[in-house]
Amino acid sequence: MIGRLAARILNTLSGRFLLLTVAFVMLAEVLIFVPSIARFRLDYLQARLEKAQIASLALEAGGVVGADLERELLANAGVFNVVLRRDEVRQLALSSPIPEPVAATYDLRMAGPFDLIRDALDVLWTPKDPVIRVIGQPVQQAGLLIEVTLRQGPLRGEMLDYGLRILLLSALISVITAAMLFFAVRRLMVVPIRRVVRHMQAYAAAPEDARLVITPNARVRELRDAEQALGQMQTELIAAFRQKERLAQLGGAVAKIAHDLRNILTSAQLFADRIEQSADPGVARAAPKLLNSITRAVNLCESTLAFGKAEEHPPRLTRFALRPLLEEVAEAEGLSRETDPACLIDAPAGMMIRADAEQLHRVLSNLVRNARQAIEATGQPGTIELSGGEGEQDWWIRVGDTGPGLPPKAREHLFMAFQGSARKGGSGLGLAIAAELVRGHGGRLDLVRSDAEGTEFMLHLPRSGGIDAGEDSPIGADPQP
Repeated sequence: MIGRLAARILNTLSGRFLLLTVAFVMLAEVLIFVPSIARFRLDYLQARLEKAQIASLALEAGGVVGADLERELLANAGVFNVVLRRDEVRQLALSSPIPEPVAATYDLRMAGPFDLIRDALDVLWTPKDPVIRVIGQPVQQAGLLIEVTLRQGPLRGEMLDYGLRILLLSALISVITAAMLFFAVRRLMVVPIRRVVRHMQAYAAAPEDARLVITPNARVRELRDAEQALGQMQTELIAAFRQKERLAQLGGAVAKIAHDLRNILTSAQLFADRIEQSADPGVARAAPKLLNSITRAVNLCESTLAFGKAEEHPPRLTRFALRPLLEEVAEAEGLSRETDPACLIDAPAGMMIRADAEQLHRVLSNLVRNARQAIEATGQPGTIELSGGEGEQDWWIRVGDTGPGLPPKAREHLFMAFQGSARKGGSGLGLAIAAELVRGHGGRLDLVRSDAEGTEFMLHLPRSGGIDAGEDSPIGADPQP
């Protein structure tokens, strides 16, 4: 139970901030602890030197010190002997038997900060109790140096006790600091973030309810900016949903009108066929124009109905050779090297791509048909080129022609339904549907150029899958090579 509660806390922003705060405060305390423990050792040894110097003053004042008094003075100073050096003369002031040889000598006059830290850590990591010699500077300039010998064990015990107190104090400070930061972060950040999340969840459940638009009230500038951005997005989405609903209703009405209009125009087309057989020369001349107008109107209605259904199935991806598909598209449009316009195909014979063959056929047929009609409209011979290749990231297919190029207005709205038609009477749906089919493959259809020398489209199909797929994984459902 406790472990599960701790896991839930650590999986929250404030819980992780609490853990990081404790860790960083403890790290800071450790960085403080090391020089502090070195300073404690230095103060301890300096205190022993001062006590030893005071003890030696009793000898100088009385001249002769008894054995009992000497032991008492040394015990009070915590050392085995005291050596003073005055005027280049080394003098043993107080002494007692040393139980074992001196293991190390430390000259406090020459020690730098790193030396003190190194020696302090060495004391902590050495559990033995050796005899050490310490050399320092006498206070009040009472000589050149003072030297004492003492046990290291009591020093280590004092250092461990001091270090434990420092660590406990550091832990207490860390917990208090982390708790304060925890509640501060929770109040200033977590609570506003949760409010934003609640608004997003509520808005997702009812995206058309204007009452659920968030009102910015965070005090933190970044969170307030996020709330403002969310509120603006919600307002725009509400307007978009309303527009979408109205467009859907309008589209339904247009589809019904187009359906009825198509039936009317079909009947009119039958009457126009009969009028064309009239013996009146004027009627006979006007009948073909009327028939063409009615035919274009019928085609527009049918295209509108097909576009409004939006029933394109997702691409069914399979692997197939590209060149046979290009040849099939050219043949379906009645084009070859010998026809006018001529159709040239340049694609590796063994090149395999992964796509929906039926949808890709529709896309290429639309591009080739537009190119053929553009060239035929000029009354001049021309050429249509179909080529394909592959790179590291995608397959590409190029459709180019030597036609007159697209007018500027058509280029501006090329892939927009009902707006991108380049020829009179066109619905502008062909390229819009083609671009939509290519986007369904995760690719793109680009107009590379369109000028007096011709027009060139480039179609790109990705070789890899989506976001969750690996670099070389297939895009679609067909895993076969």
